[in-house]
Amino acid sequence: MLGSSSSIIRRQQFLIRALGGCFKKQTHQRFTMQSMMSGSALEADALGVLRSITPTLDPTRHKGQAGKIAVIGGCREYTGAPYFSAISALKIGADLSHVFCTKDAAPVIKSYSPELIVHPVLEESYSVRDEDKISISKKVLAEVEKWMERFDCLVVGPGLGRDPFLLDCVSDIIKHARESNVPVVIDGDGLFLVTNSLDLVSGYPSAILTPNVNEYKRLVQKVLNCEVNDQDAPEQLLLLAKRIGGVTILRKGISDLVSDGKTVSSVSMYGSPRRCGGQGDILSGSVAVFISWAHLYISSVEVKYIGSPTMLGCIAGSALVRKAASLAFKNKRRSTLTGDIIECLGKSLEEICPVS
Repeated sequence: MLGSSSSIIRRQQFLIRALGGCFKKQTHQRFTMQSMMSGSALEADALGVLRSITPTLDPTRHKGQAGKIAVIGGCREYTGAPYFSAISALKIGADLSHVFCTKDAAPVIKSYSPELIVHPVLEESYSVRDEDKISISKKVLAEVEKWMERFDCLVVGPGLGRDPFLLDCVSDIIKHARESNVPVVIDGDGLFLVTNSLDLVSGYPSAILTPNVNEYKRLVQKVLNCEVNDQDAPEQLLLLAKRIGGVTILRKGISDLVSDGKTVSSVSMYGSPRRCGGQGDILSGSVAVFISWAHLYISSVEVKYIGSPTMLGCIAGSALVRKAASLAFKNKRRSTLTGDIIECLGKSLEEICPVS
């Protein structure tokens, strides 16, 4: 009995320590640590975060100030995923959305929407001779590099595939983004890449990993050398993020858990029982936009520290996509598809943050 009580006390103390650094009380911020938490000990005030970091529509602003996002992904087999991610960013309110994909994928992605800026610069092994790989790899990096400074956030992985040469090129892109201090959201096959090459993101606080159940399992096995422990999920996630050098991890599930190695938050509001493919792609594009908005918000308020922009972006992106999925399911039930959820993004954000 005594051992059981001690265990409970240690867990409570852990949660207090884990939550203590998320936000510092400041007179100018719109939400405090207390207002961020609601319900359960870990539950974030996601609506408060959304309302705080979503910028108002200002006619004096010019194109690009509401966010410029780039998706690195798309190959012969997979063209839908990069489109879902990139178009979601636009639907939420980003001004510009780019896709860097293979030459085979480009015409297909272009046909989905004229709104996207599509760059057919990536190459796969089948189209590259061994003796040309070094020169072509440098050319691919140069094509992306000349755009890099324009982007507020990169999304790496949707529809990327696992071609060895393509992954090598994307590794170089991630390294350059890191050198340029551009936030990078890693999803899909991008997670396959970084799980096998953790040095690409380790110690980079502007890296955001968004694993699903299986991707998270592989990360835990690789980094912590153990199995996923759902009984102590917050503690394990906190340790995992810390071990990878303070990256932010958004663990997708019935409740989404987010940690940057310093604190843990949960988003369990809304949601849908319909698990159609592509929802993770919507989330990656959404998180990218909200991270760029979080940076703007933090730079605009007169405080030294109100919380990590990656944490804020993940919480906001998670809440909005869950609300859009809930609304889409209400309308379409079992026939709900990814496109239906994307079409509900704008309405969902308007209900939370109405345009005055």
